[in-house]
Formats: sequence, structure tokens, C-alpha cells
Amino acid sequence: MRLAIYNFGLHVGPYDSAEVEGFRLREAVNFTAAERADGFFGRSGYDGEPGPSSWGSQVFPRFIKGSSFETGPSSLSLWRDIESLMAFSYSGVHADALKHARHWNVKQQWPPLVLWWVENGRLPDWEDGVARLERLHDHGPSPAAFHFKQAYDPAGAAYVIDRAVVRALVDKNSAGQADLLARVKTMPV
Repeated sequence: MRLAIYNFGLHVGPYDSAEVEGFRLREAVNFTAAERADGFFGRSGYDGEPGPSSWGSQVFPRFIKGSSFETGPSSLSLWRDIESLMAFSYSGVHADALKHARHWNVKQQWPPLVLWWVENGRLPDWEDGVARLERLHDHGPSPAAFHFKQAYDPAGAAYVIDRAVVRALVDKNSAGQADLLARVKTMPV
């Protein structure tokens, strides 16, 4: 089994606006940092854009309605386990982006991300990610749709994240991402 993650937010302005320049400048660097992270298997690309192929047609959750946007920042990726995803998410380049996200994104009334397990060899698609995010919002965490604070293992049992493994992965990843982190530290917020 592999761990899937889908996240979704809404920017405070159009993607090409000055308000979200810091996000826009960091986006490709974050993708590169993920690719270098231990435990990363792959990510969906976006229809019509260079990079990896899209895992199905990109759709957005109902939370986009009334926002005046047709799209929102979102990603869909696969990881070896919860610890590898957590090590990437909360350290280095991605942690820098999270630190500044309040400048670029509206305050969410929905979960920012959803996690779930998929069988080896299977790719999740955008529709599945959206459905699981909405399910998490509507019904709370379950083995079918959960988050870091209430995680589940591939068999559906409650799971306690191994923080020592996370710390070891953070240390391992940091050497391979030092150049990227130095670059984002010079970028405007």
C-alpha cells in the first residue's frame, strides 16, 4: 500500500497576482524538494502543463463555489508511508511555504488535506481526492479519509506516527534539499 495525499486551498488573489507571488515562486521548488524526499513515489501533473501526466481530469471540491475562482491550488501525490510524508511536509522547503501560506491563501473552513491508502500499482485520481476531502470535512477522520492528527494504517487500524522515524527522515532529506532551502529563503513572501 502507498499513502495518497490530496490538498486544496484558495488564494487571496489570482495566480499571477502580486499577492501570491511568493507561492508562485516557490511552487516548482517545492515539487523538486518532494522529488528529492525519501519516500516520495510521484505526483499528478496538471492538464495542459509541462511535467508529469495528470492522474485523471482535475476537479475541485465544492468549497470553491462562491469564491470567484475556477481553480485553486491543489496537489495529489503518493508516498511510501505517513512518516515520509510528514518529514517532507513539516520541514525544509515545504515548511517554509507553510510558514508563509497565510499571506497567499484564504482562511479555510475545510480540511487543508486528506490522506488515504491505495494499493501498490494504482494511481489515485483527482475525483477520488476531492471526494475524500469532502468526506473528511463532512464525517471526520476514518480509514477512508484521514489526516496526520488521526491517522490509520493500511489495514484501517488507528495509527500512532513514529516521531523518531520522522526526525531521522528530516535529517536525511535536509542534506539533499539544502540548496533548495537556501534559494527559497531569498524569495519574497
